[in-house]
Amino acid sequence: MVLHLGHEELVIRQRYEILSIVNDVLIALWFLVGSFLFFSDATVTIGTWLFVIGSVEMLIRPVIRLVRRVHLQRYRPAGSGTETAFDF
Repeated sequence: MVLHLGHEELVIRQRYEILSIVNDVLIALWFLVGSFLFFSDATVTIGTWLFVIGSVEMLIRPVIRLVRRVHLQRYRPAGSGTETAFDF
């Protein structure tokens, strides 16, 4: 299987992939630290806020994918390949 990607498309895909990975790592950190903060009554409020931040980051996930899709449409005509194969 041979993929024909232009340089611009490849750069755009790499940037959005990095953004997506950073977002996923932040989600994991917020929920992990928030979970540990639930062990103490004194830090439950901070833990709750970290869970809220993690939830907001989860909302950012599909926004990253949508923005990437719109950005790539400038370089690739509609129907020229399966975009889902490149989702992350």
